[in-house]
Amino acid sequence: MPDLIYHFDTSGRHVGDHPATPAEAIAQLEAGNKEFSRLLFPVGTGEPEPRVLRFDADDLGLPRADGTAPIQRPFAAVLGCSDARVPTEMVLGQACNDLFVVRVAGNVPGAECLGSIDYALTALGESIKIVVVLGHSVCGAVSAAVDVFLDPSRYLDLASSHPLRAVVDRIAVPVRAAAKALEEVHGPQVSRASGYRAALIEASVPINAALTAATLRHEFRQHLGPDRQVVYGVYNLVSRRVKLPLEEEGRVSIRLVPPPTDAAGLEQLALVVASGETVRALLG
Repeated sequence: MPDLIYHFDTSGRHVGDHPATPAEAIAQLEAGNKEFSRLLFPVGTGEPEPRVLRFDADDLGLPRADGTAPIQRPFAAVLGCSDARVPTEMVLGQACNDLFVVRVAGNVPGAECLGSIDYALTALGESIKIVVVLGHSVCGAVSAAVDVFLDPSRYLDLASSHPLRAVVDRIAVPVRAAAKALEEVHGPQVSRASGYRAALIEASVPINAALTAATLRHEFRQHLGPDRQVVYGVYNLVSRRVKLPLEEEGRVSIRLVPPPTDAAGLEQLALVVASGETVRALLG
């Protein structure tokens, strides 16, 4: 088994400054996920190496010389899913005070989430370099929206819960976009395939993340520019890599990407995802 080591020095701060540009911030998160994904090696590929995360002592809440609280200085704001299998800082290989994390089922942009991100962008100054939307495979919220799409009568199960309906309603558009793309790529009979539900969930997850990222970019456009960007990615629960399900798992690089700029771009993304090897394999 690998060792995950949290290291801090009570006598001072750890090495390195936060990223100075969005490109550096993206590279740091991608590198962090790459190291995290290598914590567990398939049998026969060698011994896993320990992963060391270095912390500033004051980030852990240890007393400072002047008696004041630590200064909040994250370099990225992340809107992720509440799923317990996706611990955001660990998945992205970051330590305390590196990320401003907002988590909600289905990583949907509700009012409270938007307010939290607005706070990060306005109150934390130039510290924030990127806003990340992080979806994940086999998402339960996306699965619920897909099930309602496939059988509208299941929406009645949500009738007594406005909060649950709010989550599912926000994911309905990405699910419809995914279904439309699957039909365009694989034909109108695709819904009869035995793996259609799984393929629709797989395709809906990145479209949902992309649409949310595009929404955040529009919502906070006055706070963005060359020094701040919005990107998104999908965390795969099996490979532990952040990527898009466009090809076979072994050929996909870890990456965070900008969202589409318009409706045509979102439709094109849906077609690319629907054409990918991952979705094709699920359809059988």
